[in-house]
Amino acid sequence: MSISLSSYRRIVIKLGSSLLVDNNTGLKVSWLQSLLDDVVNLKQTGCDVLIVSSGAIALGRTVLKLPKGVLKLEEYQAAAATGQIVLASTFSSNLATRGVHSGQILLTYGDTEERRRYLNARATIGTLLEFDAIPIINENDTVATSEIRYGDNDRLAARVATMMSADLLILLSDIDGLYTAPPLQNPAAQLIENVREITPEIQAMAGDVGTELSRGGMITKISAARIASDNGTAMIITSGTRLNPLRALDEGVPNTMFHANGTPRSARKKWISGQLNTKGAIAIDDGAITALKNGKSLLPAGVVNLNGDFSRGDMVSITDKYGNELGQGVIAFDTENCKKIIGKRSTDIAKILGYAGRSEMIHRDDMILKDPSRPDNENA
Repeated sequence: MSISLSSYRRIVIKLGSSLLVDNNTGLKVSWLQSLLDDVVNLKQTGCDVLIVSSGAIALGRTVLKLPKGVLKLEEYQAAAATGQIVLASTFSSNLATRGVHSGQILLTYGDTEERRRYLNARATIGTLLEFDAIPIINENDTVATSEIRYGDNDRLAARVATMMSADLLILLSDIDGLYTAPPLQNPAAQLIENVREITPEIQAMAGDVGTELSRGGMITKISAARIASDNGTAMIITSGTRLNPLRALDEGVPNTMFHANGTPRSARKKWISGQLNTKGAIAIDDGAITALKNGKSLLPAGVVNLNGDFSRGDMVSITDKYGNELGQGVIAFDTENCKKIIGKRSTDIAKILGYAGRSEMIHRDDMILKDPSRPDNENA
């Protein structure tokens, strides 16, 4: 099944360790060069591209000549520290020769699960994209322990994809996609090209397909697909063992497509509308009400009062000046700073707070209104 990648607005690409690293010779430079050619070509179509790259530990093991088998935690972390600097340098230099900037982002479990850290990570990655750079993302294995880590980059990639409202997540692996049974064990297994719902039967097909260098198997890929599809992001599993693996997808190489349930925006709206507890209330004037119904964000100038004690990233009610609830949304400032900027122009925020912050108090993508006539409420 051919995939027109240029039709997507934002794509996250996850690279498996076995694709990037040979356990005897180290980094597979020729393969990486071909992938980056594909990435730059895709980027030139106007698509945002993010890369979640495994391989730091595997690469570090070869650099430090660590023995095969299970390592101690501190040995894993030393391998990650060594491999990560080589990996980041390789991405940076090779993208630079193609006229593209990159930025390294190291995440732990809490960076995508704890609200304030989630917002900070999203803002940093979003800013890199605004500057036309490619974020290179990996789990911060140098400090993470078993209690605070993902342990595989499939699920991390899914979290990054949903956090950044990506349309598509591509897992490049050493297998073509999801089969009816593990193909290494059952030669009669058949590839499933489309998955529209992750049923218990689909889950049972996963088995545990992996390689020596890869901690993830098909089970973690199904978990990633559930995270992605439930949040409006489609996901593809395909083999990346060939050169130019993204171009090969466009040309129709075997793959499995996990279809999204809605869009990233509609999924986010659904999440917002389902939040029962709010930490405060923001009262707005008639002009702001009209603006919100027309699909605009809530600016500080339209706020007349606020109540409650909330932090950036909390859910708050949006009311008219008489206290009638209009909807709810995710606030971009804490209570103290909101008090300083209500009624003010967005251009004055930096002067008042001492830093630029966001121009919106609540972004239109972070709110849901009760008015059913508002277009943004569709599928929410």
